[in-house]
Amino acid sequence: MMNVSIEKMERETLSKVLGRTDVLALSFGTMIGWGWIMLAGHWVTQAGVLGAILAFVIGAILCIFVGLTYAELTPALPLAGGELVFAYRGMGYKASWICAWAICFAYVGVSAWEGIAIATAVNYVLPIPDKGYLWTIAGYDVYFSWAIVGIACAFLLSVLNHIGVKTSAIFQVMATIGLVLVGLIFLFGGITKGSIEYAVPTFTGVSGLVAVLLMAPSMFVGFDVIPQSAEEMNIPLRQIAGVLIFSICMAAAWYILMILGISLSAPAEIRDTASVPVADSMAYAFGSPIWGKILIAGGICGILTSWNGFIVGATRVIFAMARAKMLPEVFAKVHPRYKTPTAATILVGIICCVSPLLGKNALVWFVNASAFGTVIAYFMVSLSFVMLRKNEPGLKRPFEVKRARFVGIMAVLVSAGFISLYLPIGPGSLQWPYEWGMILLWILIGAVLAAIAKRSYKDITDAEREYLMFGEE
Repeated sequence: MMNVSIEKMERETLSKVLGRTDVLALSFGTMIGWGWIMLAGHWVTQAGVLGAILAFVIGAILCIFVGLTYAELTPALPLAGGELVFAYRGMGYKASWICAWAICFAYVGVSAWEGIAIATAVNYVLPIPDKGYLWTIAGYDVYFSWAIVGIACAFLLSVLNHIGVKTSAIFQVMATIGLVLVGLIFLFGGITKGSIEYAVPTFTGVSGLVAVLLMAPSMFVGFDVIPQSAEEMNIPLRQIAGVLIFSICMAAAWYILMILGISLSAPAEIRDTASVPVADSMAYAFGSPIWGKILIAGGICGILTSWNGFIVGATRVIFAMARAKMLPEVFAKVHPRYKTPTAATILVGIICCVSPLLGKNALVWFVNASAFGTVIAYFMVSLSFVMLRKNEPGLKRPFEVKRARFVGIMAVLVSAGFISLYLPIGPGSLQWPYEWGMILLWILIGAVLAAIAKRSYKDITDAEREYLMFGEE
């Protein structure tokens, strides 16, 4: 790149079209997704009813510390890329690259497993015949007839995101409403048609509590999509913080209510042997398999809300990195009509279309590996929060966290603690070769792209990069 003046540099921007309801649906719908449908019964078995509830209360409190750092930084720096911008402002170029690439991995990883999840959900409602055998991966036979369901949905969601974030937001609101309605029917059925006798075990011990707590970060991932789309929000900056924290509290309440619902709806033998625990428990409570299929229909809405939200997050991170000359410039191009990052959307769409070809077992690999990327980003955002409080006390903050030093230190410690859980020394160590292999491959891709960007834009000055990242202000 030629070393040109800032006045002559072209800076792509996104349209401000998202309202408060859009933002709340984007965050809450992304968080609750599909995971609780498959895992709520497992949580009760692992920790007991009270143990599972306590694990999510603790998880919510821990996430709120991190969420508060996001709540202050997002309205202070309301720009696409979120974590990229926070880390650059707080710790510089290298830290921002690592932070953004980590959260991008989290978003891409979760987006990738959604295609596998939706094929599994559809197969529960309408069994998919095994046609077109492709290969066997980790003991699972992959058939084209099964994979094409995820591929088709990935294509449609990619098109939806391409034609505008407002269109995507409208879809998000509608799908979130559908998910919540079905979830409330499930809870109502458990309370009115279930039995307190089914709510066992009550508490299995500390080890069970820790096992469920390990899953909490991946269950709360989604509130961090808010800063990714901050540049497209048309609401007062101070309100962004309130929506972010409120969405975390809503997600915590949702998980606790669904734990109560499944613990009351059916006896332990139903929960423990079911292919889709919440669906089978609902069918048992209402006395008809049709109710299990209705629950799955709501669950599909959850898959779509989560999937849609993470596509928004992933594409905005890639766009922001490319706009700041940290990735090839093609990913910073915005469609002239739809005002969406075209190449970034195509890239994420391709990854989502390919992932169902890896088979059902890849779902767990993507979930665990992406959770690791999330906690790395949380750690770096928390550090950035602490550094900005120290180095830029005069930064205009529409929302200021009270007792910021305490909150910042707690957020750093919490995220560092979660990182340790995923390492080989921790109780939730990621698996080799699949999960660590994904992480190492992503690091390798990032290193190559970073080297290409550094070589291509070696003449760019700090002032030029900061203009591209932050704009004129």
